[in-house]
Amino acid sequence: MAVATRAELTAVSPRIEDRLRRGDLTKAEVHAFRDFLADVDRDLLQHRIIAHNPYTDWFQQGTATDDELRHFVQQFSVFSNQFLVAALLRVINAPSLDQAHAAKEILINELGVIYLRQDAGPGTAGNLSEDAKDREGDPDLVSTEGTVDGGTYRHRAAHFEWLLSVGEAIGLGFDDLGKRRNGRPYTLHFCDELRRLYGAEDGQLAEGASFAVENWAAAGFWQELEDGLYRIKESRHPNLKLAFFTWHNRVEAQHAGHTLEELENVFFDPDFSAERFFQGAREILAAIAVFWTGLERDRLNGVTEVNPRMPS
Repeated sequence: MAVATRAELTAVSPRIEDRLRRGDLTKAEVHAFRDFLADVDRDLLQHRIIAHNPYTDWFQQGTATDDELRHFVQQFSVFSNQFLVAALLRVINAPSLDQAHAAKEILINELGVIYLRQDAGPGTAGNLSEDAKDREGDPDLVSTEGTVDGGTYRHRAAHFEWLLSVGEAIGLGFDDLGKRRNGRPYTLHFCDELRRLYGAEDGQLAEGASFAVENWAAAGFWQELEDGLYRIKESRHPNLKLAFFTWHNRVEAQHAGHTLEELENVFFDPDFSAERFFQGAREILAAIAVFWTGLERDRLNGVTEVNPRMPS
């Protein structure tokens, strides 16, 4: 799926134009929403960690040593696995049933429920090579479209298990990945801010954080990670599994589109606070920047030791 452009993410959609034609919205309301989207573009979508990420720029070249690769995979696994806590809080604290359903789609898919497509036929995994399954996604385990409602649970479809497959090829095991004890301070700061903001009880803060997270994820860094890993796989690690990264690279543009549609609904709510929305968005983008800056600083300082396993 193509990455959504900034123009697509900040344009008044046909949905809004249709509501204007039906009389559900006034011209003044649509004008205010257009101004709001301009602020979103200027203040959020041009944030430095979205516009330019030195670490992923470097990683894309595929020159990471095995020690650097292990360090990256461990820290990314901590963020990814600890995100489940924030995602659950977002479900619990959702301000509406529709928003709770939307949050469940993300959380439950992360845990291993495959998106069900209404037009999907029987699995076709037997027609694909193992390399194609890893590169494009095993159709019996993954889908980038559909709903978890009625979907099938598979242990092997859990995103953390895909990360375990990445770690296995470079000498990292279950105890090395995903636990808070494995995280560097900058990684744990990001995890804690995700819980505080993405999972906030204040629905305005959470909405801003969710919008920022999904648009950061859709801005292209997944492609940079996939490119770098594919180069490493081709050059020296033929058993390196890429499914975790290739799947997220394809699905995140869909998530960003959903957050824009959700934003269209909440903006016209009388209780909507642009101030708190932007607060949540800016603060989570700052935390994202701390994470990537920490990885970049470790790289430049030669810090590659995998965090030791600490006693529970």
